[in-house]
Amino acid sequence: MILTVTLNTALDLTYRVRSLRPHASHRVSEVVERPGGKGVNVARVLAALGHEVTVTGFAGGATGQVLRERLAGTSGPVDALVPVAGATRRTIAVVDGRSGDTTQLNEPGPQIAPAEWGTFLDRYEELLAGASAVALCGSLPPGVPVGAYATLVRTARALGVPALLDTSGEPLRRGVAARPDVIKPNADELAELTGSHEPSRATQDARRRGARAVVASLGADGLLAVTPEGRWRAAPPSRVHGNPTGAGDAAVAGLLSGLVENLDWPARLTRAVALATATVHAPTAGDVGRTAYDELLARVLVTAA
Repeated sequence: MILTVTLNTALDLTYRVRSLRPHASHRVSEVVERPGGKGVNVARVLAALGHEVTVTGFAGGATGQVLRERLAGTSGPVDALVPVAGATRRTIAVVDGRSGDTTQLNEPGPQIAPAEWGTFLDRYEELLAGASAVALCGSLPPGVPVGAYATLVRTARALGVPALLDTSGEPLRRGVAARPDVIKPNADELAELTGSHEPSRATQDARRRGARAVVASLGADGLLAVTPEGRWRAAPPSRVHGNPTGAGDAAVAGLLSGLVENLDWPARLTRAVALATATVHAPTAGDVGRTAYDELLARVLVTAA
């Protein structure tokens, strides 16, 4: 079983409008509602790849109930979310049908009480006992300690479970020091962590800070990986146009599934880029087009860096 942790889950709403204009009223042509938060998105892709996957984190209030009902209505991830008193947030993506651009609005998460955090830590350790790997993903809701991911990485390491960390800011800085197996920052997150805007130098610096492997997402340019086994760049066969929402989470699913399947790094990176690119091409934000993914697997270019 692969475990994904989403401390700040969300109910994702996607609105499609003909053309998004400031200070104007809009008619919404399509509404898509589904469980979200980075780790939930990762779990959905892992399940589509055929992996047994469990999601944990927090869910509360009416929105949290809808999220859990949506999870129960799928044949994918197993729900091991911890209930809390506060209300789960919503995220709203407005897709401009004319340009294809997406405007994202993210609500704050619920206030997590110390007792709720303690309950989660107990549940997390129980779930790790049956996990082959864990993904720790996304922002922290109010009330969760800023060093939360460092704590979760150390717990996973103590139990011999490989941990992939995908977050930003101070939670990433502290989490890296706990020595996760993989981190997957984007270019901005990597620059914030290291102070360098040059990806090759920044990835090396991030490894020195504690991460065993660093896989940097460079947007349309694909991935740059610095690992104990070598350095690689992986890129899609052509420039990608579409909605990038969820592409990074699809890449995490590719990396994590490759890890538990004992694939070598070039194969993991190929899968990650193919999944991310297929997500950008998909008509619904965050979906993975299986046909596009299968076609892209043979076309992703991986080179030594």
